[in-house]
Amino acid sequence: MKKTLLLLFFFCCYAMVFSQNYPSGGDMPKGKTEKPPIDLYKIISFERDTTYLDTTLSIQKEYKFNYLRRDNFELLPFANVGQTYNSLAYSFDKENLMPLFVAQSHHFNYTDAEDINYYSVPTPLTELYFKTAFSQGQQMDGFFTVNTNERFNFSIAYKGVRSLGQYQNALTSTGNFRFTTNYHTKNNRYHIRAHLAAQDIFNEENGGLTENSKILFETNESEFQDRGRLDVNFEDADNKLEGLRFFGIQEYKLISKKDSTGYSILTLGNTLSYETKDFKYGQSSPFEGYGDAYETEDLFTKTVLDKFEAKGSATLHNSLLGNISAFIGYTDYDYGYDSALVLDEGIITNRLQGNLISAGASYQKEYKGFELFGKGAINISGDFDANYLLGGASFDFDENNSVNGHIKIHSVAPNFNFLLYQSDYVNYNWQTNFNNVKTQELFFEIDSKKLLKASVSYTGIDDYTYFAIAEGDTAPTPQQFGDRVDYLKIRAEREFKYGKFALMNTVLFQQALGGEEVFNIPQIVTRQSLYFQDEWFKKAAFIQTGIGFKYFTSYNMNAYDPVLAEFYVQNDEELGGFPLLDIFFSAKIRQTRIFFKWEHVNQLFSNTSNHYSAPSYPYRDAVVRFGLVWNFFL
Repeated sequence: MKKTLLLLFFFCCYAMVFSQNYPSGGDMPKGKTEKPPIDLYKIISFERDTTYLDTTLSIQKEYKFNYLRRDNFELLPFANVGQTYNSLAYSFDKENLMPLFVAQSHHFNYTDAEDINYYSVPTPLTELYFKTAFSQGQQMDGFFTVNTNERFNFSIAYKGVRSLGQYQNALTSTGNFRFTTNYHTKNNRYHIRAHLAAQDIFNEENGGLTENSKILFETNESEFQDRGRLDVNFEDADNKLEGLRFFGIQEYKLISKKDSTGYSILTLGNTLSYETKDFKYGQSSPFEGYGDAYETEDLFTKTVLDKFEAKGSATLHNSLLGNISAFIGYTDYDYGYDSALVLDEGIITNRLQGNLISAGASYQKEYKGFELFGKGAINISGDFDANYLLGGASFDFDENNSVNGHIKIHSVAPNFNFLLYQSDYVNYNWQTNFNNVKTQELFFEIDSKKLLKASVSYTGIDDYTYFAIAEGDTAPTPQQFGDRVDYLKIRAEREFKYGKFALMNTVLFQQALGGEEVFNIPQIVTRQSLYFQDEWFKKAAFIQTGIGFKYFTSYNMNAYDPVLAEFYVQNDEELGGFPLLDIFFSAKIRQTRIFFKWEHVNQLFSNTSNHYSAPSYPYRDAVVRFGLVWNFFL
């Protein structure tokens, strides 16, 4: 693997140095050349939506300056960067037709095929991201893209984190390598997009604080302000999620007719994808809190999923009918372990293997100002029954006001670790025959730049699956809820500006109207940012500085299990209800954004410590962190 990545790196360097053509397609201009407009630096999403590079500084950039590189308002991070997040709210936007892999708590930083962007740039573009971590480590994200000519682009990127952390045995080390390319012919009839992604997410695990250490932490004993002095449940465990994916999409315009009366374009396409994932858990000796173990030392479990997908599609873009697309796909999967487990009550198999044939279609049409859209898919063959259907519409009143809404139903098998799991711990072995999880969602959103942006969703879930510790057990096991879960979620955003001051508000209200005993959420999550912005040094620098406040009401917060790398439901301990106060300063100088933040500053003035990210896992103490995002153009 290292040799492959090294070869790709040298190929990129070679292409950059020897193959760069300028937008004119001619020789390198003599003398000073004008920098191309920023909107020529295009970013193309998986769905082919095109945006362009944004080098501005805004409060949204402050929200996205974190390990995930996206707004984490609905998430609560653990103490060390690179660890998992507890969820303060939920979205049900996945449309998978087969079970997801294990260790979903480690997938927050895992890039799926739908998350990969492709690029088209008039000159080479580089972006460097840097941010301090927690003791003996840093986090960085380097990105480079270039067009060797107007039709061929490639990009190479790597995001890496290593952080020791403030608590014992909490080291994190993650790496995300991405390579993309896209090409189209001169007549624009043939397009290809492809990428390679190699990812690993490593975490040392300590099982959280011991009961005695929790008392010392909560009473804020001065001699234990050095968090490394607090005892943890164990110091000899780690887990690691790894993934490697090769992905490509080809499209060819078979028919392309355009005239003054309309257009009709028929495109044929195919998609190929191969991905292998594995999750490993290792521990030097068993922890008695998890129950008996089959081994007395060197516990080790490896879970593997190999998945190959092939899809053929046809898309018609017609001025009268709209955009109509259909596909048929084939999936081959192989999930499991090296050996079966023979127990007195039966055999737990080692593999779930098979293939699926699926079919689907989508539709989009603009009609009298409305954009109508819909899509659906179903497994027509294979061991997993699954389907989804979505229909909706949007309407733009003008450039500042719009509304949209949709209805979606989705039925799919639970994640693989609900169906089959093995471990050296006796209590972590099972094979189930759960029903499909069935969700029905009603969603509506209004976006008014002068008033507010607000959304409301109502989701019903039948046969909801979750992990919980059953009465008499010592470890979480998979459960399926017999009743219905009903989830209401309302979110609103509004920014007020007065002169050089601004107040950004985000408020979330949510409630489980049914199934609240298995679906734990805080009722209110709120975030306010009061800041000042101005241009300094003869407009050479644009700055923003202010105070950020975040709060969520107390609730039965889900607990974390390191053997599964999953969260599980607990109803014995209510946590949360603590404020998070930050002081920040941000500046933009040319194409560089600089960020300073004093995080959780109010913790310094509290006589007690009640801040937890999960039961036994403290949230971060007050800390000063800084970093930058630097774009430069060649």
